Amino acid sequence: MRLKLSETPEAVIFETALKYLKSGKIIAYPTETFYGLGAAYDNNEALQRLWEIKRRSSGKPFPLIAADVNQLGVLASEIEPEALALIGKYWPGPLTILFNAKQGLSQFITGKEGKVAVRVPGSSAALRLARYVMFPVTATSANISNEPPASDAQTVIDCFGDAVDMIIDGGSTRGGRPSTIVEVVNGHISVIRHGAVNWPEFPAYMNKVQGL
Repeated sequence: MRLKLSETPEAVIFETALKYLKSGKIIAYPTETFYGLGAAYDNNEALQRLWEIKRRSSGKPFPLIAADVNQLGVLASEIEPEALALIGKYWPGPLTILFNAKQGLSQFITGKEGKVAVRVPGSSAALRLARYVMFPVTATSANISNEPPASDAQTVIDCFGDAVDMIIDGGSTRGGRPSTIVEVVNGHISVIRHGAVNWPEFPAYMNKVQGL
């Protein structure tokens, strides 16, 4: 199924996406940069199928998008004060934060390290989708692993065919740098992947927060 945001009311599209996600199906949707593939965070069968269609390497977990900071309650076992400070400044936006995962989450999300990668996306169909379904959804790029990410719905179709059950077609995305990924350990920020949020911003901001 392919539904265009330019032709179909968003409420209809997002309600359909909600039904698909709850029934264990995989959707594709536009983010601020490229298209992402979504499966419900707590449906292991859907996560398994997503891993298979992406041909993802073993031990590489899926990142998640969330509607707001409150959804960390079902994902993270703890949230350090410094992480909350970063959330206050950069969410919604292109900052993914690694947290210690709660017990019981799928290894397709946590990997072997027991971490979970989460962000609240910036202004986009992805954010509106997350706020409609109100549970975390995977945000892995819509491509076969190690191939270029898709920036339009037709590329998703060409890549995956019927393996993706629903596509939210928002036209071409702008591309650009992916989200920056960071982890906070004992008050210190480690940058796991450089991206749309610049690393030099972090030390100055955290010094301000901590009053140093």
